[in-house]
Amino acid sequence: MQETQILSTQPAPLGAAVPATVPAGRALVFDACHAGVILRAVLFVEAVLGVGALFVAASPLEWLARLALLTGGALPATLAWLLTACSLKQALQRLPAPWHYAVGVLLGALAGLWACGTLALVGAAAEPPWLASAATGALLSAALVAALVLRARGRTPAATTARLTELQSRIRPHFLFNTLNSAIALVRAEPAKAEAILEDLSDLFRHALVEQGESATLGEEILLARRYLDIEQVRFGERLRVQWSLDVRAEGARLPPLLLQPLVENAVKHGIEPSPAGGRVRVATELRGSRVVVTITNTLPAAPAAALGAAQRGHGIALANVRDRLRLLHDVQCDFSAGPHGPQNGRHYQVRISLPARS
Repeated sequence: MQETQILSTQPAPLGAAVPATVPAGRALVFDACHAGVILRAVLFVEAVLGVGALFVAASPLEWLARLALLTGGALPATLAWLLTACSLKQALQRLPAPWHYAVGVLLGALAGLWACGTLALVGAAAEPPWLASAATGALLSAALVAALVLRARGRTPAATTARLTELQSRIRPHFLFNTLNSAIALVRAEPAKAEAILEDLSDLFRHALVEQGESATLGEEILLARRYLDIEQVRFGERLRVQWSLDVRAEGARLPPLLLQPLVENAVKHGIEPSPAGGRVRVATELRGSRVVVTITNTLPAAPAAALGAAQRGHGIALANVRDRLRLLHDVQCDFSAGPHGPQNGRHYQVRISLPARS
């Protein structure tokens, strides 16, 4: 039998070592390995070069030629700066906060010299402006470091706020009361089923309250969603029909903890609960190349168009929370969409998540 401590977690033994997976409480400043960071940094440098080229260009064609020339020197230097920051992010994190700017400015100055040397090598500058290039690289680097610092500061508070919001929505009184009432109704008639539902409830709440860290595997999230749907299956009986189409190769993908459970809860709340005839919830995962696709589809109750539109608009807070948490973890590498799906537009609702198979 599984442990059945409801709303409690096992205390760690005295003197036990702290697990290595416990977050340090401070995000990596020089975490420049994400595609979103690289894209924004390159676009920022290109924008600065484009504005600078406007001062010396007499025509749009000359501006485009100068921008292409400057890009040929600045782009490799920018990518080298990002690669260095990404490679040394763990070592640089141990430095005091003021040193982050100092190291970033130094790397920027070296990148500026590299860009100037590249242009001088191809004969684009008769008298290379070494000092100006180093100063420009240092200034741009300082701006990039400032953006990375703000991003690092924003990660922990945003993750904490999202987690608190999720915990608050998970411990909703009506869900707890309905589940307990379902168990009480089964105590005499089917005690084994009542015991099973209480065990699932215990596991669900213990998982929600324990510190999960920044991410969890898709396999772990699927198990949690199964426990929740098992509880709701007892509550709704034959009204709730659940279909699983799972790809075991996709279970290693990382996503924020407690992500799938609110999505399947939304599917039950808006698709099954309002319908006297019940409906179907389908959870599917699939590995497609280097990406994992997760879809959660639920039928919507047969209702007038106005009522159906109100039901669809009910998918708001939880979906926005999920979208923000996915972007926080995967940035631009994640795709999230939600809306009516299928040939009968408005009778099925689908949430689709596409994320990297390996972070």
